Amino acid sequence: MKSVVPRPGLAERLTRSARVAVVSAPAGSGKTVLVRSWVDQVGVDVAWVTVGHDEHDPQRFWLSVLDALRATVPGSALVRALTAAPDLDGWELVERLLTDLAALTDRVWLVLDDVHELGSAEARGQLELLVMRAPSALRFVLVTRHDVRLGLHRVRLDGELTEIRGTDLRFSLEEARQLLAAVGVEVSASASAALWERTEGWAAGLRLAALSLAGHPDPDRFVAEFSGSERTVAEYLLSEVLERQPDAVRELLLRTSLLGRVNGELADLLTGRGGGERILQDLEQSNAFVTAVDATRSWFRYHGLFADLLRLELRRTASADPAVLHRKAAGWFAAHGQAVEAIRHAQAARDWPLATSLLTEHGPVMHLDGAAATAHDLLIGFPDDVIAADSVLAALFAVDELAHGSVETAQKYLGLAERTADSVPAARRGHARLLLGIVRLMLARRRGNLVAMAERGRQLQEMVEAEDVAWLAEDLRAFALISLDSAEYWTASFGEARRHLELGRALAQRLRRPYLEFSGLACQAANEFFLSFERAADHGTRAVDLAHRHGWTEEPAAGVAYMTLGAVRAWQGRLDESETWVQRAERTIRANAQPLAGLGIRHVSAMLEMAHGREAAALAAFHGAERLAGLLAEPTQLNTAMRALHLQAFVRAGEIQHAARVLAGLDEHDRDLGEMRITLAVLRLAQSDAHAASAALAPVLDGSAPPVSPTRRTQAFLLEAIARDTLGEPEDAGRALERALDLAEPDGALIWFLLHPTPDLLARHNDTRHAALVAEIRNLLTGRSPTPAPSASPPLEPLSDSEIRVLRYLPTNLSAPEIAVELSVSPNTVKTHLRNLYRKLGVHRRAEAVARARALGLLAPFVNRR
Repeated sequence: MKSVVPRPGLAERLTRSARVAVVSAPAGSGKTVLVRSWVDQVGVDVAWVTVGHDEHDPQRFWLSVLDALRATVPGSALVRALTAAPDLDGWELVERLLTDLAALTDRVWLVLDDVHELGSAEARGQLELLVMRAPSALRFVLVTRHDVRLGLHRVRLDGELTEIRGTDLRFSLEEARQLLAAVGVEVSASASAALWERTEGWAAGLRLAALSLAGHPDPDRFVAEFSGSERTVAEYLLSEVLERQPDAVRELLLRTSLLGRVNGELADLLTGRGGGERILQDLEQSNAFVTAVDATRSWFRYHGLFADLLRLELRRTASADPAVLHRKAAGWFAAHGQAVEAIRHAQAARDWPLATSLLTEHGPVMHLDGAAATAHDLLIGFPDDVIAADSVLAALFAVDELAHGSVETAQKYLGLAERTADSVPAARRGHARLLLGIVRLMLARRRGNLVAMAERGRQLQEMVEAEDVAWLAEDLRAFALISLDSAEYWTASFGEARRHLELGRALAQRLRRPYLEFSGLACQAANEFFLSFERAADHGTRAVDLAHRHGWTEEPAAGVAYMTLGAVRAWQGRLDESETWVQRAERTIRANAQPLAGLGIRHVSAMLEMAHGREAAALAAFHGAERLAGLLAEPTQLNTAMRALHLQAFVRAGEIQHAARVLAGLDEHDRDLGEMRITLAVLRLAQSDAHAASAALAPVLDGSAPPVSPTRRTQAFLLEAIARDTLGEPEDAGRALERALDLAEPDGALIWFLLHPTPDLLARHNDTRHAALVAEIRNLLTGRSPTPAPSASPPLEPLSDSEIRVLRYLPTNLSAPEIAVELSVSPNTVKTHLRNLYRKLGVHRRAEAVARARALGLLAPFVNRR
């Protein structure tokens, strides 16, 4: 018989509740039972999310919320899907969710059960923002064991909060008697009153007592002896409940208590009997601390307290070997494609061969799918001796350590992997070799060791392109092809990098690996910068689009795409657009963990500052690049190009003698590099020695000393034009200028005309095939912006991370001091951010800032909350 006691008063309070309802009470108070029974009775459209135990992963929490909302009828049409990825930005996700739900008209209830388990302060802040700004059609029911800091006092002041507390949930004497009657227990009025008094109306205690009293030979005596603390009472009643359950039910409960979730088939496997699904459904229906976790009532979980005590009882009675149960569960989950749970149960069983086999098979794929955090949690469950004995497992630990920033530890695990590589079974040997190759390349890239990168890249290429590659899994092959870019890019092998990236990305597309495709696009964008600005911008834009679609805007690969778009726009003279992308890249790229990418962004920043005529700032950026270059094992070819520009910045800043001393100190090889010859020409022009400048440029112009970047030849011909014009050779100057325009036209590489302005020479250059380009350059030199690019243009002046955080609170009613409390900063800091926001958005008031940000897509659209 169903033992849910009707509680119409509480159900009515939920039905008539304000926009936010909080059900807050201690464990076992009947919170979840109340809300579930209310949902069943009223039939409202509910998105139900149960927060996992001690949830510290904002990504997992928000993906659960999105999945639950998408499972509702209104949400399925409005809420966009989101793919998991490392370091998912919860703040951006909330803004995206608010945008999706702006058109919501049909009421949806978002029930968050066990909110107290939300251990991430960041996720709680994001949830608070969602509650404050959600449309009125989205209602919240927050179920928690204790109050959670969510700023609900503001909702209370607005009259939008309904609260159901522990005192409300305590059973009345009449409800306690109804519960006893519902399970067929007959006790005297005095006994039921005593039981109610001793449990103080605690729902779990009453329910356990009712189940124990069913069939008891002397119920009144049982009630008279019923006493003790909550723990003592729970343990005592558990033994009483189990002793009165049929053997099959008791055995199922004990044997399945080791599982985080259970279904009928899995229960049958662990008990060796059939009928498990029916037993679980009956237990749920009788509220025996069993709850369905899906709409079809096929998967169940046990109340945490109940599960803990069942596990204690399993150990006490030794009715089954927990290791055997875990091993069986691991096998079942593995057979059904649930690798993560399979590995966890194999670890609990200490079945290290099975756990190792599963993780070495699925671990690399977790990284390809953006689930590196899950892989990390599984890896730390292995003992040292197991890691040391398996090459692939040790290699996965090396990858994990590289992701967490420990190069030395990664090297240690790579050494372990290499020493045990010969012991890998033949069936896994090919995968192990490929994974080791990828890890070696990743480690060399992290250290900036170009010699090692080139060698590791060559070895990896041989494996990928070997004739006999039947052993090679396609997803790992795609990953390897994209990884080759790191060696080829930094050794300036741009053509080879293009070929491998196109192959890897095409394979990722076919395999439906969006994260791998996104990474490949970002790498292609950076590589194409040295081949074609148009292709670089196209790949960068597509990478950014994927990042926005899947919530990967803070991923390192997104930073590379931002950096490339910033570089393209800078070299095209679109400085304002460039600055926005550069600032996004600076917020995303972790320079100490990604020194090569950090070096690139400093280079682009310095070029922007030079183009603006801010020489001191340019020098500061170049100094930052030099600091990062010091983290590399050796200088790169691109690093040499950056050093040449650094010296040009010294010349522009008037520190001519310093630049001359550095150039004089270079060895003959470095002095003859194309970039250094161009720099020497800049120096000689500053020293009014046009003849020497032209002589320095000659090998660059005739192609015998080519610079790494083809666009630098534009600079060389422009400097030659300036030198010839200075020498009074107008025809030679005109020919050199026309050649510079020839080179600049295809990609619109105009930055050199900003760094070396020649308005008079351009004005006299009438016999040209590039009249439109000359007009655009002259417009740039007079301060007029060029025609905006047709795509990939940021919507406004750049906002800092802190300014964006403040912006997200502006649609609320919070004052500046209240926003300061939420962000843990001073009110003056918030006011400073507000002034900057207003200036950058071109507004004067808060409402205007919100409207402008919404028009630009930075904030969700306006919704009527009433």
